[in-house]
Amino acid sequence: MTKSILASRKPSFFALGVAFLVISSALLLPLRETPADLEGPRASDRQVALVVTALLNQEHLLNKPLDDEISERAIKTFLKGLDPMKVYFYQSDIDEFMQQSKSIDDSIRRGDLSFAYEVFNRFLKRVDERVELIDVLLEQNHDFGVDEEMVTDRDEATYAKTPAEALDRWRKRIKYDLLVLKSDDIEGQEAIDRLKRRYISYAKRMNQLKSDDLLEMYLSAVTTGFDPHTTYMSPSSLENFHISMKLKLEGIGAALMMDDGYTEVTKVIPGGAADKDGRLQPEDRIVSVGQGADGEMVDVIDMNLNDVVKLIRGKAGTVVRLGVKPADGNDTEIYDITRAKIELKDSEARSEIITTGEKTDGSEYKIGVIDLPSFYMDMNAARQGITDYKSTTRDVRRILEDFKKNGVDAVVLDLTRNGGGSLTEAINLTGLFIDEGPVVQVKDSDNRVQHYDDLETGMVWDGPLVVMTSKFSASASEILAGAIQDYGRGIIVGDTATHGKGTVQSLLDLGNQLFNVPNPPNLGALKITMQQFYRPNGESTQKRGVVVDVPMPSLTTHMDVGETDLDYPVNFDEVKPAPFTKVDDVNKAVVKELIERSKSRRQDSEDFNKLESRIKSYQDQKAKKYVTLNEEKFFKEREELDANKEEEKEIKEQAGGERPVFRRNYYNNEILDVTLDYLNLLRDPNFADATQDVGAAP
Repeated sequence: MTKSILASRKPSFFALGVAFLVISSALLLPLRETPADLEGPRASDRQVALVVTALLNQEHLLNKPLDDEISERAIKTFLKGLDPMKVYFYQSDIDEFMQQSKSIDDSIRRGDLSFAYEVFNRFLKRVDERVELIDVLLEQNHDFGVDEEMVTDRDEATYAKTPAEALDRWRKRIKYDLLVLKSDDIEGQEAIDRLKRRYISYAKRMNQLKSDDLLEMYLSAVTTGFDPHTTYMSPSSLENFHISMKLKLEGIGAALMMDDGYTEVTKVIPGGAADKDGRLQPEDRIVSVGQGADGEMVDVIDMNLNDVVKLIRGKAGTVVRLGVKPADGNDTEIYDITRAKIELKDSEARSEIITTGEKTDGSEYKIGVIDLPSFYMDMNAARQGITDYKSTTRDVRRILEDFKKNGVDAVVLDLTRNGGGSLTEAINLTGLFIDEGPVVQVKDSDNRVQHYDDLETGMVWDGPLVVMTSKFSASASEILAGAIQDYGRGIIVGDTATHGKGTVQSLLDLGNQLFNVPNPPNLGALKITMQQFYRPNGESTQKRGVVVDVPMPSLTTHMDVGETDLDYPVNFDEVKPAPFTKVDDVNKAVVKELIERSKSRRQDSEDFNKLESRIKSYQDQKAKKYVTLNEEKFFKEREELDANKEEEKEIKEQAGGERPVFRRNYYNNEILDVTLDYLNLLRDPNFADATQDVGAAP
């Protein structure tokens, strides 16, 4: 059975999802008294908890009950969100809280949120106790010649059992912060004053936390126990969401989340200001923000994510300066980025014809490259019945027709920056490269499976096809890549696997769910996972992603930015294959030969050998569970980590301005070599496979 995806039962969002706000540990000064609205749950909180519970039971993909397992996950997530590095609570606090680890589900079903207030008020009490000593610790003469370490791995960290143990933890944290500031040439009284300002600012923000904020944190701790993309948005967060949608991402164009007190970049939005600037990358940490060319750099470590976003967001044409610690570096770099509004054209498909290699007749091969940052579609124009509305499929169709007129030998489709977009466009675009047949299957919470097909006979491009992917290729990108692989229609090249997000979320407004009236009260919203994607062969893209045919070494493969790096992701599973006919463009012998040839070239490449070395350094750095507080060793380790950064700095400096369709560097040149190998192997009778595999019928 097939039908238009536009007729699906409920609206869906195909982005990577909204990160759960984590409040990180920090050094604080004494807090003021708890605000009155944090003394206990409000009447409206009970309504919200009850409707969230009902929607989870009725609508979530997994059909999983709110039970003891979810309860245990929720309390761990809530405590980790408040105190990720385990520096505030005592072990005795945790032991006391964990006595209720199997009763949170019962409380939520009754609409009772008192446990959230009990834990948070204890958190404020412990913070107040700890920070009474901050002034004293900052003024101490610390011995940086002593060989001691501070734990940096949250799983390795433990809660203090005594006040003396807690005090020693804070002493080490201050030594570490002072060393980090010294690495940025900030020391002495200036360093002490900066740390004091940071702690005071954070203390004020914690003290000003509202009931809405606590409600969002606590209910999201419960909902993310089902899966990481099911989250509760408070009324204020929902308002901000609607505002941001209307503003069309005016600012720098980057998705951010909080991790251990740092604002971390999770995605650079294609077509945005940061993308065009080229320097800001996923996993980079923003530690300070300044306005204009000379505005004061405001320390944002441990700052509430919404407050950081407000500092970064601004009118198009204005400049924001970001203090950034790169993912694979230690020194803070200042990036001045001119804010801009992301326009639809910035995410459009772009193309280039590259001449390379040599044919038997002495002429060069022509490789047509398509850079596709997203699957876009002008929904308003489509709803209005405008026949020539903007769409990915139309744009790529024109590019492919132009390629054919110019005698292109092969097509390279670059999805390395593509985080998804319109599912309809992903299906239709896949149809340009395959004949009729299923492109994706979708399963809902009732276990009903439907497949959505390319209904257009024939292919716009039936020649050799190479699809470039990365760990940032997600959702709709994975649908296209998976279908191309299932049909044997082309070679997938890039990071070991794609992102692995194979679930679909819908945004349910709680006011609309409770009150069938115009302009219902704003009670927030539940972003809930309701469907799961599957490839034509029946395999899910969830967690596993699309495993590439020809893997290439890259730093991004080893970054913790995939679905499997999140807590409690929906598991990979399978449904029955849909009926489809494979073609003979790919077989195991071809793939094996492509891998061997690429490996052989890379072994003799100085650039790839340097890349492998940087990957090893990055992995070693990530694997460390402790950091030395001995000054000499601290700076020696930093020098070793930063020793091979000159090339990367040069690349970033040259990255400003318009991004080329296909940057001619050693990595992309290898992609072209793989493409040429593929072209030649298809014509080699020793590797040709004339058999056609037919997918099993469901």
